[in-house]
Amino acid sequence: MKSRADGAAVRYEVVPAPDGAAPADIIAHGQGRTFAMLGPGGAQRELAAVETFLATSGAGNSGKPGRVLPVLLGAGLGHALRRLLDAWDGPVAVVDKEREIEALTGTLAALPVAARTRVLLVDSPDPASALDRLTRWQLEHGGAPLTPLPLAFYQRLDRDYYGAVRDSLNASARFDFWNRAVQPRFRDARPRVLLLTSKYFLMGELEGACRKLGIDYRLVAVGNESVAQDAFVRQLLEAVLAFRPDCCITLNHMGVDVEGVLMDLLGRLQLPLASWFVDNPHLIIHLYTRCVSPWTTLFTWDADNVASLEAAGFAHVRYLPLGTDPERFTPTRRSVPEAWKADVSFVGNSMLYKVGGRLKNGRFPRSLLLPFRNVSRAFADSEFRSVADFLRHCFPEVHARYLQLPDNEARLAYETAITWQATRLYRNDCVRRLLPFRPLIVGDGGWKIEFRHETRQPRYLDALSYYSQLPAFYGHSAINFNSTSKQMKGAVNQRVFDVPAAGAFVLTDWRPQMEQLFTPDEMACYREPEEIPDLVRHYLAHPGERNRRVAAARRRVLACHTWAHRLKTLLDDMRAVYGTPAAGAPSRADG
Repeated sequence: MKSRADGAAVRYEVVPAPDGAAPADIIAHGQGRTFAMLGPGGAQRELAAVETFLATSGAGNSGKPGRVLPVLLGAGLGHALRRLLDAWDGPVAVVDKEREIEALTGTLAALPVAARTRVLLVDSPDPASALDRLTRWQLEHGGAPLTPLPLAFYQRLDRDYYGAVRDSLNASARFDFWNRAVQPRFRDARPRVLLLTSKYFLMGELEGACRKLGIDYRLVAVGNESVAQDAFVRQLLEAVLAFRPDCCITLNHMGVDVEGVLMDLLGRLQLPLASWFVDNPHLIIHLYTRCVSPWTTLFTWDADNVASLEAAGFAHVRYLPLGTDPERFTPTRRSVPEAWKADVSFVGNSMLYKVGGRLKNGRFPRSLLLPFRNVSRAFADSEFRSVADFLRHCFPEVHARYLQLPDNEARLAYETAITWQATRLYRNDCVRRLLPFRPLIVGDGGWKIEFRHETRQPRYLDALSYYSQLPAFYGHSAINFNSTSKQMKGAVNQRVFDVPAAGAFVLTDWRPQMEQLFTPDEMACYREPEEIPDLVRHYLAHPGERNRRVAAARRRVLACHTWAHRLKTLLDDMRAVYGTPAAGAPSRADG
């Protein structure tokens, strides 16, 4: 005896097959009436819904599923389910809470193991729970539309349950994933943002900027493996449904897979992605030649990269420099160890071990290793921004050997090695000019090797934590020296924002893009390494001038160069490209 949700009792009677195998039919007695699962129509009655579906889905007998997910409402005697599994290669859901009927028929238990693994059984006791489970299953399979295949017996048996599921799947936009997920973007004054998070250190700064601006955001974790992993895709799709974001933001293309899975998905969702490169994009982006999409806008910390990224096919490219967190980097009277105090200090990596590791792991041929140092020195002194362009114009024989490397990743590794070695040589030259002032060098052990033969030895300090130690460290050096990496020949690095925000003085190498960010009275610069000693003597002898520049630079940073400023600019640009256009206006996302 079976009791329905409304309390009505139902009793089932098995009609045996002549051969004594599976039941030929099931008769339901209750609700003041008697009705058969199949009746005079036999198996064809159960098959009708499936045949209609196969005829309209584009699959037919081809065995190739279309872009839908069939949901059989009732397992029945298995005629419909077996036909569906035979003709349909894709996943299938069965909504059936009638455990007593299954015990009599054994329909699901009789399925072959291979077929059973393709079937999702939803036996939730109420329609809402069943629909929630179907939605999760839908997300696991890319958000394809759910198509109900109702069996007439189950609709008569419990209309409140099976009828509700059928009507919801047919009519409710809640379960039509793409209609629900694809929506106009940036309709409200405050956008909603998905942050594709990784362990990259600036992601925390973006979270803080969201809170500062009152931006609603949600995190979607990027794992160490390809974005195509089911867990990542499910998490992303669930966030799109529940949170209804206006855009996604990532750093350095984290989460973007080289196969283009994420780009294809975001394109179907019409969900724009902002990818902010805070490292040289040319050491990354050519791995992603299949990821050019009108739904992606690239932001780069170096204005010199804009034209080359556009030439690579990206329709939307913007310049967005680095910034700082003024709540973390702020003047402090916190006591620090005596070893932290210095007239002149430099915080940075020697690049010695990084270059050595890249050369060792790269396994480059001898024909590329022999000219490596001369090529790196020449690249450091050149105005070229791209290593590949530099080799083609200045070292054509080396360029030819570089092109013979087995793949893009090998060429990328060689370009990175050249860039790091150029930085090492330039940085070594600059810091060496500080030795007469016995500077405090904060970094890796490679510096001790670089200067091991020098008569005037600097003081050394192990690397400090960017978040917990550097904000206090900067304020205890009369001069914080800065030497910018050669991966960014025109741009400025983060130290020119962090040090003034901390109320400290920085002497930095001049970069062309600095003039867009600071006025001459706000930043002390050297243009050539030869100028360094005289400038250090001058600023050590004139503390009043140092203090005036610190105050001016800090005012500028707080007014223009915080992470909140950067995020606002990024979101304003995204709104300009992807915001809901005026009535009749064409969308600008088509590039």
